[in-house]
Amino acid sequence: MKLMYFHLMPYMDLPEDFAEKHESVWVDVDSKLFDPRKAHHMYHDFISELEHADAVGFDAICVNEHHSNAYGMMPSPNLLASTLARSTKDAAICVMGNSLALYNPPTRVAEEFAMLDCLSGGRLIAGFPVGTPMDTCYAYGQNPSQLRQRYHEAHDLIMRTWTETEPFSFNGRFNQQRYVNPWPRPLQAPHPPVWIPGGGAVETWRWCADVDYVYAYLSYYGYLAGQATMRGFWEEMENLGKEPNPFRAAFLQFVGVAETEQEALDLYREPAEYFYNRSLKVSPKYVAPPGYMTEATLRARAQSQVAKLAGQTSGADAAGAGAAKIEGGGGPPSFEEMVEKGFVVIGSPDQVAEKLTTAIKDLHFGNLMVLLQYGNMKRDLATYNTDMFAKHVRPQIEGIFEDEWEHHWWPKPMPVAERATEDRS
Repeated sequence: MKLMYFHLMPYMDLPEDFAEKHESVWVDVDSKLFDPRKAHHMYHDFISELEHADAVGFDAICVNEHHSNAYGMMPSPNLLASTLARSTKDAAICVMGNSLALYNPPTRVAEEFAMLDCLSGGRLIAGFPVGTPMDTCYAYGQNPSQLRQRYHEAHDLIMRTWTETEPFSFNGRFNQQRYVNPWPRPLQAPHPPVWIPGGGAVETWRWCADVDYVYAYLSYYGYLAGQATMRGFWEEMENLGKEPNPFRAAFLQFVGVAETEQEALDLYREPAEYFYNRSLKVSPKYVAPPGYMTEATLRARAQSQVAKLAGQTSGADAAGAGAAKIEGGGGPPSFEEMVEKGFVVIGSPDQVAEKLTTAIKDLHFGNLMVLLQYGNMKRDLATYNTDMFAKHVRPQIEGIFEDEWEHHWWPKPMPVAERATEDRS
């Protein structure tokens, strides 16, 4: 197993009545709610939490990209990754990732990722998301019917940028460049491993198989709700003749660990309720612009994560009963429902390890991305949660799939003895 510390960097000071008085946490969220002085302290705490995850032995630390929202304050994950590349030593740095269609030209992504790979000593995992409709179509004004075409053209340009050894010209539909010859180039050859975050699009599964990338399912609703999506993914892999290597897939899970179950319920109730009641308040009008969802996905009746959180009922029951209350328009779930339905795995170390073992084996993934800070969780509690997981849960699950499969999609860094050795204290 690869255990990865994922961080959303949420704004932690939304008012208690946010859900009642504000239509959406995304796109048109009231900018007067943002306090830069508070954000200053939040960013420093978030970076410290990621650095601590490296120190206690997580295999990777993960950042991502979002825009115009209070759900995740990382419009540029590369800025955070550059800080972490310098201040961490062992963990892979997973940028999950850069929304390719938003970069003009996309060679900017190729250059910055190459710089990060060099700076980190070859520890980069390059994430290439299509991006949510809120980020791409509304916050950044992209045409939803052209978004995936722009995305794939950008991907092809980046791959050529990383792998061709001579300057070349690129003449695409959306990008025309007379000279493509970036410096620097990635340390990892031919390029860093590529992971594709997604929410259940059939085309994403097929494309990951075609180009041999990791499919990373970023679930809001936990392992019980994720069974249908991951079952569909593995069925598609079988149809395409791909071996069922669990390291081909990654899964995101919210987790809260304490000495006892009751202590865990007491500690993590408020952060979980903050996340689901405030951080996920998304207006339905932003989640499904015409042309964003592809025909094949519509035919498969697969429903996106953002559609579920906004209460949209069109599409398949991709999450089963896991998000029934939200999908049924009844508002956010109660904390008891979050725990019962596995949105958040909460309990003692043994309870959490048992549930995660079940999730790992049932959904058959070899890369577990855990959210151990969420909602308005303060740094001391996030550190406690991280330490409890690292000390008491990790030893019970890290051996799953060991010696059964080879991980072909993990960074290959420089030997430690060859890396820069400046004092980083």
